Amino acid sequence: MTTTLADRTEAAEYYFTYIDKVPRDKDVRRVLEDQLGETVQLLSGISEDKSHYRYAPEKWSIREVVGHLSDCERLFVFRAMWFARGFDSPLPSFDQNVAIVGARSEDYSLKELVEEFRAVRGSTLHFFRNLPDEAWTRRGIASGNPFTVRALAHIAAGHVAHHVGILRERYL
Repeated sequence: MTTTLADRTEAAEYYFTYIDKVPRDKDVRRVLEDQLGETVQLLSGISEDKSHYRYAPEKWSIREVVGHLSDCERLFVFRAMWFARGFDSPLPSFDQNVAIVGARSEDYSLKELVEEFRAVRGSTLHFFRNLPDEAWTRRGIASGNPFTVRALAHIAAGHVAHHVGILRERYL
């Protein structure tokens, strides 16, 4: 079993925005593990006051970005679990703008949001560490797009890398 992507048929092209941020020569489980400490360290260095910052009107605050990281990680791992366990029903779409309103991340401290991300990523790590070899290449449809379980693990890692990059460039 390999946890590196075999080819670009494992997800729709759009998702390679995230997948391509994951090193090809490294086990994706290790990338997810390494990201946890790096991301928590970065976020923990942001003050509660600064966490309300938006780099432009109508853009998410830092708190909302952190809440979005946890929401999307749950989504990607749920999809991976669904397909890994052999379910073949297509899964619905996810609208991040609806989710951001419902999450109400501004109602929580940054510290709470960082702890939530830590817990969610911990759960992600347990799931992927214990995944049977044959499950990594199982496929399914979500949001009208094909995915392998392996692609979803890469998307989870790449999504965090994407947003951490935006935080560094535009917020910090």
